Amino acid sequence: MPEYRTVSRVIEPQMVIEGAGVRLRRSFGPSRANQFDPFLLFDHFAFNDPIEGPITGFPTHPHRGIETVTYMLEGNVRHRDSLGNTGVIGPGAVQWMTSGRGILHEELPKRGPNGVVNGFQLWVNLPAALKMSPPRYQEIDAGEIPEIDQNGVRLRLIAGSFDGHTGSATEIAAQPLYMDVSLEPAAEVELPIPSGRTAIAYIFEGEGLFGARQDGAGEFIESVRMAVFSDGERLRVQTGPGRHVRFVLMSGTPFKEPVVPYGPFVMNTEEEIRQVFEDIKNGTFAQGSAI
Repeated sequence: MPEYRTVSRVIEPQMVIEGAGVRLRRSFGPSRANQFDPFLLFDHFAFNDPIEGPITGFPTHPHRGIETVTYMLEGNVRHRDSLGNTGVIGPGAVQWMTSGRGILHEELPKRGPNGVVNGFQLWVNLPAALKMSPPRYQEIDAGEIPEIDQNGVRLRLIAGSFDGHTGSATEIAAQPLYMDVSLEPAAEVELPIPSGRTAIAYIFEGEGLFGARQDGAGEFIESVRMAVFSDGERLRVQTGPGRHVRFVLMSGTPFKEPVVPYGPFVMNTEEEIRQVFEDIKNGTFAQGSAI
């Protein structure tokens, strides 16, 4: 019999302000404890009250040693970088950016027709061997993400594999599973997650029973919260009559390496962090030109 994962911790996101006045719900951020290895940060756009005024965004800033993943539900994010790339991440689309040795970019969120910006940013670590690799992008339009509908369950598979389907983001060192999961009332889903991998879920709509075993035990979790799961081989999620739930599930293989985070940089040693600032000072941080 497979071992079912249970809820080991529930996190209440904290409101933070980043960039030039962008409000975010942060479930966790980079730390040396690295307790969600290989994941470093998870933010949910929360700048959705029109009286808050214009959204300024994230002016030009650098990254090294990580991958940033932007998944939009409503509104969009316009971006450009020091390599000359420009684009718009629209509703349902994903940008998986591997910063590698270094990149400068800016991100400008914009409200959708309903007046809100709704989406997520996930930071995924890179192993030491790839932290100085060339930067690259995977730009994934909404229509390119596989969707699976079965028995009241709808999944959008961004990365990883499920039920014979493979997500659109590929060749990622952490071997992640990243999916958007919706359950209608009185529905159930079992998600296979190999033993030894970190598994977390961000519940952003509705409520559901997470980590249920065959005896029916589990934890009822309402939005907006993050659930951290124990080790195991499968995760069961259920909804009751008249209840629905929607969440993003993230699972990945831990690198089990030391991390030294400093703002938008995450390296393995303090010496490597000092080298970041030397490279910025010497003008050798990122290929291309300033933006």
